[in-house]
Amino acid sequence: MPHRRQVLTGMAAAPLAAISHQALSQAASAQPAWQPSHPVQCIIGFAPGGGADLIARAIIEAAQPLIPQPLVVVNRPGAGGTIAAQQVAALGAEGHTLLMGGGSESTSIPAYRTLPYDPKTSFRAVLRLMRQRMFILAKADSRWRSMAEVIAAAKVKPQAVSHGSSGIGSIYHSVFVVLEKRAGVEFLHVPYTGGAPGLQAVAAGQVDLMVASPEEFKGLADGGLLKVLACCSADRAESYPAVPTLTELGWAVEIENMKGWVMPAATPAPAIGYFHDRFRAAMARPGWQAFLERAGDTDGYLDGPGFQRAMDAVLDAITAAKG
Repeated sequence: MPHRRQVLTGMAAAPLAAISHQALSQAASAQPAWQPSHPVQCIIGFAPGGGADLIARAIIEAAQPLIPQPLVVVNRPGAGGTIAAQQVAALGAEGHTLLMGGGSESTSIPAYRTLPYDPKTSFRAVLRLMRQRMFILAKADSRWRSMAEVIAAAKVKPQAVSHGSSGIGSIYHSVFVVLEKRAGVEFLHVPYTGGAPGLQAVAAGQVDLMVASPEEFKGLADGGLLKVLACCSADRAESYPAVPTLTELGWAVEIENMKGWVMPAATPAPAIGYFHDRFRAAMARPGWQAFLERAGDTDGYLDGPGFQRAMDAVLDAITAAKG
């Protein structure tokens, strides 16, 4: 028979254990949620004034009132955004660095050459901000009135139709690489140092076609210098409802120059969730909505996993087309 002291001790231990467990649970729940403890770097892999930079600054302005630490824009241009991506991919679990991703550095250039990072595993996607639709453009008085006429001419003679791009391996170049594969044609590629020089070359008649986003070509199109032939998205754009998609014309090309935030792969889940929630809330604010309207785009929100899947799908399509 157990000693009376042992019985009493055993009887007391159970309530004490329950109390201790309850106290630990309450203490854990009382811990403050994750939030940044010092300024947050927002890395842009392109020069100030470009499309990615304008998007980043617009959403940062909308989000800053929701985040207690400064959001600091850092432009690290070069190599189609891959220099910035490489630097961010190498960071650890510090949770205070965001990269504007979704474009050439994530979905296109990795199909052309080996990079020091893997766009599918080196980052954790936070959320997508914009679809950033792209369109194929020609000079306003071009002899081709439609994409069907362009493809017909390209079928007659390989490389008879030229297109500009913002560089070899860029997302703009890759649209034509995929279109070549789908339509069974061969274009003459003329790379430029950026999107703006390429558009000017089309307007001047120095090259036949170019891919660009509305915020880049709208002024030239409204001024009667360029015409819009086709949309590269899966569906028509609200800003250009009369412009058909390449897919509905018979060539399954669905590529967008998406923009959103990604963070290093080692970033803790609470930090990812924190920035997702703040930037998602910022997307409803008037400043960001006004920016979308000026850019001719609509809400492109996807959560982190959805954004990653969308980027992977574009990369896979370009990789397959390139062979």
